[in-house]
Amino acid sequence: MNVIVTVDENWAIGNRDRQLVRIPADWRALQEQTAGGVVIMGRKTLALMPQGQPLLRCRNMILSGSPAYAVRGAETADSLSALLKKLDGVSSEEIYVCGGESVYKQLLPYCDTAYVTMVEKSYEADRYFENLDRSEAWNMTEESDEQTCFDITYYFRKYKRIRR
Repeated sequence: MNVIVTVDENWAIGNRDRQLVRIPADWRALQEQTAGGVVIMGRKTLALMPQGQPLLRCRNMILSGSPAYAVRGAETADSLSALLKKLDGVSSEEIYVCGGESVYKQLLPYCDTAYVTMVEKSYEADRYFENLDRSEAWNMTEESDEQTCFDITYYFRKYKRIRR
């Protein structure tokens, strides 16, 4: 599986159920990367999507602890085991985990590649992603040139899990 995440310099991802920053090029990269694949997210992350709707051009799966939760244009799973059962037969290379914090924590152990947009700024935050730079299990394999969006500097990074 793959994970896609935007983090600040402290590996923060959100505050009060909101994204820390919105970068149009980051959004386009997410859409291009996931096209034709399977996207997994929680219901709060879905609410942050444009008009709170599932992504286009991919299969959307929502992991929610509520068995009754349903949304048009997406499949739902109320547990990790139910989600994994629905993914049976799907190539792990076609699966993208897109947040939020609890979904990342549950699925990061299944991921081999991480696409990280690293924002060179620190925000007030209450949600975090594992710091892959400090992890012995991950290695950064690619980093883009410096990107800018108004006063925001950021980089697109790719990490690979180190298999021992």
